[in-house]
Amino acid sequence: MAENSHPGLMRLANSVLQPGFVGTTAPDWLLRRVGEGLGSVVLFGRNIETPEQVAALTASLRAENPDLIVAIDEEAGDVTRLEARDGSSWPGNLALGAIDDIDLTEQVARDIGRALREVGVSLNYAPSADVNSNPMNPVIGVRSFGPRTEVVSRHTAAWIRGLQSAGVAACAKHFPGHGDTNVDSHHGLPRAGADASAIARTALPPFIAAMEAGVRTVMTAHMLTPAYDGELPATLSQKIINDLLRDELGFTGLVVTDGIEMGAVSDRYGIAGATVKAVAGGCDAVCVGGESAEESTTVELADAIVRAVLDGTIPEERLTEAASRVQDFAAWSAKLARDAAPDGRTAGIGLVAARRAVTVHRNQDARAEFPLVGDAHVVELSPVTNLAIDGSTPWGVAGPLRALRPGTTSVRLGESELRSEKDLLDRAALAPATGRALVVVVRDAARYGWMSQALTGLLRHRPDALVVEMGVPGGDRPGAVHVTTHGATRVSGIAAAELLAGAG
Repeated sequence: MAENSHPGLMRLANSVLQPGFVGTTAPDWLLRRVGEGLGSVVLFGRNIETPEQVAALTASLRAENPDLIVAIDEEAGDVTRLEARDGSSWPGNLALGAIDDIDLTEQVARDIGRALREVGVSLNYAPSADVNSNPMNPVIGVRSFGPRTEVVSRHTAAWIRGLQSAGVAACAKHFPGHGDTNVDSHHGLPRAGADASAIARTALPPFIAAMEAGVRTVMTAHMLTPAYDGELPATLSQKIINDLLRDELGFTGLVVTDGIEMGAVSDRYGIAGATVKAVAGGCDAVCVGGESAEESTTVELADAIVRAVLDGTIPEERLTEAASRVQDFAAWSAKLARDAAPDGRTAGIGLVAARRAVTVHRNQDARAEFPLVGDAHVVELSPVTNLAIDGSTPWGVAGPLRALRPGTTSVRLGESELRSEKDLLDRAALAPATGRALVVVVRDAARYGWMSQALTGLLRHRPDALVVEMGVPGGDRPGAVHVTTHGATRVSGIAAAELLAGAG
């Protein structure tokens, strides 16, 4: 193996990898690799049970290397790792952008940072600086501050200021902007069709704002941007990383890949091939482990990097440069944590924000009880979420409403169930709502034909139904009363339930 014959190169290769792992304690192989120069590790929901457990986990890792970067993908909102089991205590970016109060955004991000710092996290792969200019985007959506560049720019900067004031480094993603795409890069290769001038006007300003706010890490997008490079995805492209991000925009910090095992790059080049191309193309750190979390993957990638240096695919000075940037960032992020004010958490700030994000539209001609007078039947139409969102994370309105109104009944229905049982809406949604209010909860209804069809069918029979949209709102606002939460977090569900029950 390469690590036995080239220990110096292997240590450099280890330093640029950011692997994930399985378990709530650090496996022996990971501890050994950290001792052998591994520069970073990444935490996912599978690694998290309680704050105390995570703090013990990160402490055990840093016992092997005090300067270890411990990263996490805690966007809050729908994409949460820290609270994957219970749902996030903070609303996501779309909700904050809808409120458009940069002071509140900064407060929320500071509270997230404090929670992360308390458990030993030093780098957060957030915020998403993508402008969600395509409302049908299958992977960004509520993770964006919205469809308007100026809103995304100012809230990206505020979020970074808030997080880093709490002692945790931020990461602006997904460069050069994943908002105007219609393919999920977990599964395929998205393509941005805009020309360079349009991208400069719409997609790049939030990243510029992030740099001005002091961000020291940028994550690349696994997407093709022919305006800059018609052959290679951004993660692998010297034209995008070096010519655009570094030379034109002046970024001098750490460039990290999105998960290198994602289909957009691994399907074409393999995980090892994509890793080599990413480092050769200008990335300084390679994130891996969302789905490839075994020691064998880390060994394979480190060996591939060493071999690529030996055969000239990666110049040794490029690997040395990348390792140096990782080391510099580790020292800076450690100092950021040490110098942060030891303030406590801001109790309830996430619920305050979630309440402010809710909007209510009452159709003039509709007759409905709002707030609800009696108990309601809640029908939740549930899509299959993209891989950025933990599918096991609870969401919805039925549970929070039941806590306020114990007589609430509910059912959750998905596409496959509705397609296999033609009368399911009648039996499970309409019949139990006879003589009581009907609440229909949807999530990105405009993006799912089956969901829009089911919602239309329910409203045809029950025009007095109340609709709660917990994703990106569409152009219309169906239902006698239409409530928009701008996200499906736990606190967003509570805020909607409070309004429905007259407690908000």
